[in-house]
Amino acid sequence: MSVMIHKSLDSPEEVRPFEDDMGHLDMVNLGAAPVGRAVFEPGWRWSEHVKPIAKTDSCEMAHTGYVVSGRITIAMDSGEKDTYEPGDFMIVPPGHDAWVEGDEACVVIDWQGYADYAKPPAD
Repeated sequence: MSVMIHKSLDSPEEVRPFEDDMGHLDMVNLGAAPVGRAVFEPGWRWSEHVKPIAKTDSCEMAHTGYVVSGRITIAMDSGEKDTYEPGDFMIVPPGHDAWVEGDEACVVIDWQGYADYAKPPAD
């Protein structure tokens, strides 16, 4: 039997803060998969504000997302780089760094890569 699910990122089930108060990740679980809304503050950089949490050399999460506001640049370990702006969809494989461009917070909705994002590894 199918059921309707109604959840809001304005009332997240989990909030994961980034280092140095440089943003946070709001999570809701839609049954089949979690969806997250990340707020990356100006000056945020994965290698400075999530790497200490993830304890990996680069982001090892794959992302399928949509940029709501702000601008974010993603640089793959291979050297490929792209900047995403409001209205852009993105698919990003594991192995990258990322940072906010400009003075506006970047908000990204992701329905693939946030299940374990900014979550300390299990001991």
